Amino acid sequence: MTIARFVAGCTLACSALLQGPTAAAADYPDRQIRLIVPTSPGSTADVVARVVADALGKSLGQPMIVENLSGAAGIPGTRQLVSARPDGYTLAMVSSNHAINPSLYRSMPYDTVRDITPVSVVGTTPLVLVTAKDSPYRSVADLLKAAKAEPGRINYGSSGTGSVLHLAGELLKSRAGVDMMHIPYRGGNALITDVMSGQVQTAFLAVPSVIAQVQAGQLRALAVSTPERVPVLPDVPTLAQSGVPGYAYDAWIALIGPAKLPADVVRKLQAATQQAMQDKTVLATLQPQGFVAQGGTTEQAAQTLAAEITRTRSLVTAAGISPE
Repeated sequence: MTIARFVAGCTLACSALLQGPTAAAADYPDRQIRLIVPTSPGSTADVVARVVADALGKSLGQPMIVENLSGAAGIPGTRQLVSARPDGYTLAMVSSNHAINPSLYRSMPYDTVRDITPVSVVGTTPLVLVTAKDSPYRSVADLLKAAKAEPGRINYGSSGTGSVLHLAGELLKSRAGVDMMHIPYRGGNALITDVMSGQVQTAFLAVPSVIAQVQAGQLRALAVSTPERVPVLPDVPTLAQSGVPGYAYDAWIALIGPAKLPADVVRKLQAATQQAMQDKTVLATLQPQGFVAQGGTTEQAAQTLAAEITRTRSLVTAAGISPE
């Protein structure tokens, strides 16, 4: 299926949804809402979800209770979401893994597109390429020069095979024409520790997870992954500015519901999300960590998902990652 047909299908489905019956959602919500976060407590998605959930609850007039159901790249948690009754009382805050999983697993217990209703991309998280504070690599140019001189000797870590951090590294290898050795970890905390100690020479990490270490001088930031510089790291160049033309990669977080969510529910949730992502308290909490608030439309969320599935498939294929 081409990306054009895929996006068209997602957009058509969203349009049909928004024109559907609304009677069932007339009094929505009249009780607390369960928000599944299919990542571990303390992860970037979890931190964002808890801040946004508080604002959403205030806007909707009902508490939103966050529940972490982590493990297996978010599949078990998302499976509970797609199995829930489509009444708006069970939602999920998913991250980039949602679009990556179809390329990594031969068989999944749900369809990444057909079994969900996209509500809104709440925002994106830039990545930053880091090394130890006393690393010999003081710039991207230094790192790439070393990688080209001795192919395969320079290593880079990630939070796991097929993770957004892994694929960011694979994109760098492809764009820069270098060969570096990938070292997968089970999560990000141990990886951060090993980059700081120099056991791992470099890694892409989410800005919120390492902003404190970078600002304290415990990690050296070489470049950010976004097309433009990140406001909380104004002195750190982009990869494109550092000699890797066209490089752009970041992580995203989106609010979704089960398939066939009533039209009024979708409208209320999208409007509440948009309001939450403009809330001064939300912005004051998340922006200093590098988070970029969005709160876009349902159609935009569907288009993002479609585009990310296609881009991810290309990266997974290029990296030679075999589906499990």
